[in-house]
Amino acid sequence: MTIIDCRPFLAVGISLLAAFLIAFSNNRPNVREVWSCIASVVKFGIILSMIPGVLDGNFYEYTLLQVTDTLSLTLRTDPAGMIFATLASMLWVPVNFYSIGYMRANNEGEQTGYFAAFAICISACMGIAMAANLLTFFIFYEILTLASYPLVLHKRNAEALLASRKYLIYTLISGQLFLVGMVFVYCVAGTLDFRAGGLLNINMAPKWVLQMTFVLMICAGSVKAAVMPLHGWLPAAMIAPTPVSALLHAVAVVKTGVFAVLRIVGFVFGPQLLSQLGVIDVLAWFAAGTILISSIIALRQDELKRRLAFSTIGQLSYIVLGASLLSPLAIKGAYLHLVAHAVMKITLFMCAGLIITRTHCHCISELAGIAKKLPITCAAFAVASFGIAGVPFFVGFISKWNLALGALQAGKPLYIFVWVASALLAAGYLLPVVKMVYFNHDPNENSRKYGAHSWCMLLPICATAVISVVLGVFPDCYPHFFELAEQAANAICYGWNGGW
Repeated sequence: MTIIDCRPFLAVGISLLAAFLIAFSNNRPNVREVWSCIASVVKFGIILSMIPGVLDGNFYEYTLLQVTDTLSLTLRTDPAGMIFATLASMLWVPVNFYSIGYMRANNEGEQTGYFAAFAICISACMGIAMAANLLTFFIFYEILTLASYPLVLHKRNAEALLASRKYLIYTLISGQLFLVGMVFVYCVAGTLDFRAGGLLNINMAPKWVLQMTFVLMICAGSVKAAVMPLHGWLPAAMIAPTPVSALLHAVAVVKTGVFAVLRIVGFVFGPQLLSQLGVIDVLAWFAAGTILISSIIALRQDELKRRLAFSTIGQLSYIVLGASLLSPLAIKGAYLHLVAHAVMKITLFMCAGLIITRTHCHCISELAGIAKKLPITCAAFAVASFGIAGVPFFVGFISKWNLALGALQAGKPLYIFVWVASALLAAGYLLPVVKMVYFNHDPNENSRKYGAHSWCMLLPICATAVISVVLGVFPDCYPHFFELAEQAANAICYGWNGGW
């Protein structure tokens, strides 16, 4: 049942209002940060209030603007969108508090602009998550690109300028590809409204037109999802402050890329049409190649943030590959890995930021024995590393298990070996970091100078590490990501004749 409700609008608008208030609190940092904290908590509360209704089969809808009789800017909650909305709003709370500690500990400049841009990015994520159609999705997709640009540029030096330009070129081109594909969809279908199982069918246009449209739209999503060879902007963007890296990798930009792929596959083209077009296997091959190649590259990186960046590239393609298999369990696993990767990777990046802040070391080879001084941080890093590697009782295992079952369900067991190989490679590039901080000895340890301790940075790390374990042991605990993923996959795969 569709319910007209203002809460989707409030979920988007609360952080836009906060961005405005933050901008006018430039000379009062405590007030500025209070606005940001209040907005993050209120936004999460608004999203949580809609979960019971969505689980019961209701859709909360709010139209921002009726453009024509067939085009509108409309926000609408469905299980797939609620997964992303809940995830982004949930993680904004700890990242927001972490940002306060990080920006103060490092005496970063342009803090007002940072918090305002961060708030706008989260608003854009909410709009993307709850977009009822491609037009609404596209507008918020582009807002996110523009709002995240100053965050990549934050340091205002030559390296940041180069990285931010590269980021902007990649993502703006991505947006234009998406726009062209969207125009084709409207010309063919006469609507842009998302529909579980797909709004297009094989009889609407010549096969080559549908194939071209799919390629355009998937390339657009794959840029932000950092699928190789469209990944070049992501390692370069690591020049940004660590909370921005956490935003890029776990909450916003790259997640909107894979979420775009999930929407295109499940709600624009659908499994039936994609199986008829014969193009989905190509996407699966690119995703599988990205998983393996990026993991191998990660093994060679000594700089901690770059190693995590290449890890992200590979882990995101787990989601793309899961969507490409078109089976219910694979798509369910893809949505679950959207959650799992976000929680684990945000923990890793926040740990990296705290380590860099306190030790002033950026390279893994410089971190020998730091667990003696940073025991909680290193323990949280180990927890997230085990999760990325797919160890049982951590959140990463649940999603990878469903992805593997989905490969069997689709009759493509070869991809299981890709995921197993990737898990082993993940252990190969993350567990040596754990070994380095716990078991290696630095002869110069006594002369190492540590920065000031910050509970504002440490507590968010503990929170996300605990979530990684809780969701691994109780995958369907509140806010019921597991059930939402199951509902989303069932709606996509069982909504067409001849479905699973």
